[in-house]
Amino acid sequence: MSSTTKGRIYRVSGPLVIAEDMRGSKVYEVAEVGEERLIGEIIGVEGDQAIIQVYEDTSGLRVGDPVYGTGYPLAAELGPGLISAIYDGIQRPLPVLEQLIGFFVQKGVKAPPLPRDKKWHFKPLVRIGDKVGEGDYIGVVDETESVKHYIMVPPGVHGVVEEIVAEGDYTIEEVIAKVNGNELTMLQKWPVRKPRPYREKLEPQEPLITGQRVIDFFFPLAKGGKAAIPGGFGTGKTVTLQTLTKWSEVDIAIYVGCGERGNEMADALHSFRKLRDPRTGKLLVHRSVFIANTSNMPVAAREASIFLGATIGEYFRDMGYHVLMVADSTSRWAEAMREISGRLEELPGEEGFPAYLGSRLASFYERSGYVKTMGRPERAGSLTIMGAVSPPGADFSEPVTQATLRIIRALYALDVALAYRRHYPAINWLISYSLYVDNVEEWWHKKVDPGWRRLRERALEILQREAELEELVRLVGVEALPEDDKLVLEVARMIREDFLQQNAFHEIDAYCPPKKTVYMMRAILMFYDYGLESIKAGIPVEKIRELKVRARIARMKEIPNTGFENEFKNLYEEIKREFNELLKEVEVLGRL
Repeated sequence: MSSTTKGRIYRVSGPLVIAEDMRGSKVYEVAEVGEERLIGEIIGVEGDQAIIQVYEDTSGLRVGDPVYGTGYPLAAELGPGLISAIYDGIQRPLPVLEQLIGFFVQKGVKAPPLPRDKKWHFKPLVRIGDKVGEGDYIGVVDETESVKHYIMVPPGVHGVVEEIVAEGDYTIEEVIAKVNGNELTMLQKWPVRKPRPYREKLEPQEPLITGQRVIDFFFPLAKGGKAAIPGGFGTGKTVTLQTLTKWSEVDIAIYVGCGERGNEMADALHSFRKLRDPRTGKLLVHRSVFIANTSNMPVAAREASIFLGATIGEYFRDMGYHVLMVADSTSRWAEAMREISGRLEELPGEEGFPAYLGSRLASFYERSGYVKTMGRPERAGSLTIMGAVSPPGADFSEPVTQATLRIIRALYALDVALAYRRHYPAINWLISYSLYVDNVEEWWHKKVDPGWRRLRERALEILQREAELEELVRLVGVEALPEDDKLVLEVARMIREDFLQQNAFHEIDAYCPPKKTVYMMRAILMFYDYGLESIKAGIPVEKIRELKVRARIARMKEIPNTGFENEFKNLYEEIKREFNELLKEVEVLGRL
């Protein structure tokens, strides 16, 4: 990294360093601080002083130590080698650092994010004389079993192909093509804070199938959407995010551990190495990228880790892939922002957070989207962003949650009470919402079931009615309710326990396909409809509750995810038969 400016340390305050003699420095320029050349980023300039947030431990720095400006912004390296990689917040490859220095990352240690010596098998897709523009495919590399890595013309480059290498093995730094005098390699660098360009942003129309019934059926998330999962301590945010990353029907998954516990990150890495994608049967790690900025790592790097994940996501989106990025959690990032802001002596906003908290969160979430990408062949890709929020004391009125709610279009609110009852995922169906229901309705009706919207609305009505009746039950007891209200409570319990509850560690129930999800809800609502008919005929809810089919409905989750149509057909017949037998029994008793 070539140095363009040299100054010296004027003041050190935790991760914040003020350097003088830095005239000519730019905001968001990378600086190297001290004799060990610790990586930092200039976040403010006053006269000849530069305010630097350092992404490494600053212990040992002294006033007068040198500071080097690089002239370049903090940038991500993009190219073959990203998939299956494990990075820290500033894209240092952690497995490489472990081989160099052991388990603990030391100050000032650097290693290239992408391997320079590894050769990739490059297949050209253009010929000499072809006209190309930014985003055009010029070649392809089979990076893993699951991912074809398309080499694209970088933004800002266009013209005629003057040179192109033959198919063969090359490193990412070797020149593979020359376009209009520009030498192209398989390596691109892109500033992490700058969104990558696209041709057109489209309204999302296709749901991102997660395999989680409460999300897919009740509160669908669209590809290219933005969502948040707020929840108090112990409500299962991390397990939910890991489950979504593992099972969502996307081409690429990016998991960012931002200020979270190290053991949770280790658990995610361990499970991804063993689990297989239910669609392709290939290992999940072969379509995933991991960014680990755990709670014991420097706080300043948390913001960088979030934007690094978004940049890598946009890069794969530009290839025409559907990408899911999860950030666990944005609250830890906001806390780091508050710490830096306090050291800068900025005027604090609500609860000490900086006044620009909302705009900084928006700059991250708004990088999601379903887009027509630059370049040929014409293609569309998406980047879906889901962030966890950790409100202290599960108080959703705190600033980070409220600022997030103003930006996102789908909310999955985790409930402490549900978690204490061991109801997982602990997503509260009365608080959660999705603004993508209208967007994805056509897809559900064409691809899965034309009755999806009506089934969803009926189920939500039953759950809402249960919440209203619970207030009454506390006052007068269940026995005082009319029979049809007792049936509502029984069916709502079936929806909660037999449909919404899902075991993230069960070999079948961890993932539920959309068609099976609809079949399960149809069975419960069929039970409800026949139950209403029976009540009209004078049958009490006690008798309905004793039906044997009730136990079979409870075991629907264990029906295998392939070839389940006949199982459900038999279940529907059994529901019909048992209710008919019950009605006949009442008729006989009535005649006697």
